[in-house]
Amino acid sequence: MNNSKKVAGVAGIASMLWLGMAAAITANQRRLVFNPNIKREVLRPRSSGHRTRPIVLRAKDGTKLSGWLMTPSVVGPHPGVVYFGGRSEEVSWVARDAGKLFPGMAVLAVNYRGYGDSQGDPAEQHMVDDGRMLFDWLAERGHVDPKRIAVVGRSLGSGVAVQVAMERPANSVVLITPYDSILAIAKRRFRAMPIEYVLRHRFESVKYASALTAPTYVLRAAFDDVVPHSHTDLLVAKLGRLQKDETVPDSDHMNIPYLAATQDRIAEFLSTQFMQPLA
Repeated sequence: MNNSKKVAGVAGIASMLWLGMAAAITANQRRLVFNPNIKREVLRPRSSGHRTRPIVLRAKDGTKLSGWLMTPSVVGPHPGVVYFGGRSEEVSWVARDAGKLFPGMAVLAVNYRGYGDSQGDPAEQHMVDDGRMLFDWLAERGHVDPKRIAVVGRSLGSGVAVQVAMERPANSVVLITPYDSILAIAKRRFRAMPIEYVLRHRFESVKYASALTAPTYVLRAAFDDVVPHSHTDLLVAKLGRLQKDETVPDSDHMNIPYLAATQDRIAEFLSTQFMQPLA
């Protein structure tokens, strides 16, 4: 075999491997982006500062979504919070910690499709559509002030929160370990692959950031090997109304929402925003 045939053979094998990897990413991208956790993190979630009740809501296509509504025991109307979890997160822990995280606020924490007891399969469009429905549902509660509803998103959920806040009148926004886009992070991880041609669930928050008009608080982990700070920097540079950008000491991507330092910061920020005169 001459050299030209050897080169052609190697190139052919490389092309087949490359195509095989691209096909594998295409077929498994849902698993790469989402990691549904059906096991409840807290067996009997109950907020010490709220009345806690499990709820089941139906998405517009009829899919059942399960979670918790936490309501302050005093008479309303109360400010409200809609919480969106991370890639592997089952949200029962929010019901447990709501008294510290969201004092005096009505809180809605619902698992994504395929997470916890929620039905269906996760997808970016479903998460955003369902997120808008959850915001509207909370705003329609008689004990909630519809002009004082915040959205809070952690990691993957920061991308949901940004898109919901862009299309709904959010009073304020909290983003925990947010990113510019899942597409950008995937391109960093799979440098040799044409990831932009195969990835469907892109969560391109950086495209929507400038449209956010609500005061936005960004919380970073001190040590984050999942969302590098450079990806958060790109988002922060585009945010329409950045109020704070802070790093929580001794935190990492996994433990940041559970830390007292994080919870105190979020509670203080939201309480302050909700006390501001409404325009």
